[in-house]
Amino acid sequence: MRGGGGRIRRVKWILLVFIGLSIVGVGGLLWVNLRDQMKKGDPAETPKLGENIEQKLEKIRFVEEKKGKIHWELEANTIHQYQKENILLLEEVKLIYYSADGRMITLSGDRGKVYQDSKNVELMGKVVLTTSDHYQLKTNSLFYDHLKKKVTSSDPVELEGREIRLEGQGISISLEDKIFKVLHQVKTRWKGEKG
Repeated sequence: MRGGGGRIRRVKWILLVFIGLSIVGVGGLLWVNLRDQMKKGDPAETPKLGENIEQKLEKIRFVEEKKGKIHWELEANTIHQYQKENILLLEEVKLIYYSADGRMITLSGDRGKVYQDSKNVELMGKVVLTTSDHYQLKTNSLFYDHLKKKVTSSDPVELEGREIRLEGQGISISLEDKIFKVLHQVKTRWKGEKG
């Protein structure tokens, strides 16, 4: 059983990194790319919008490629930008992050909200994080606090991998301290070999 504790810590560490990278990536990349895309239009062709009027993009796909390698892809069915509140609302969001070591992390949700001033991000509705090394985290919402570098949810959470299944109520992930906590009603099932 001694090896099981190390594996659980490894699983927590892997998820912590993947969730952090994914959420930071979604917020920062959306903010930069949407801002740049909206600035590219010809000012003579761009209608004058009041500060309460939203701007809308449909079926978007952003890809960051450096030196011939794709680093991430972001897809959303719709993005709404609310000028006065400085908020981006996303529908049917999917982010794929390609790590330097060859892993692929996919984060998706029904809806997302990016607070452009604070760079905080919320994902809501069927939030799923899947890694190429067969870990999957499911919950109904995640909130990323950019200033605190912390990811939280008060919703039920499920984590499953090849050797472990974990369920609980709420999570708290400190990206700086590299701590992943399931807050309440934790149930863990080890699926590894008996011995």
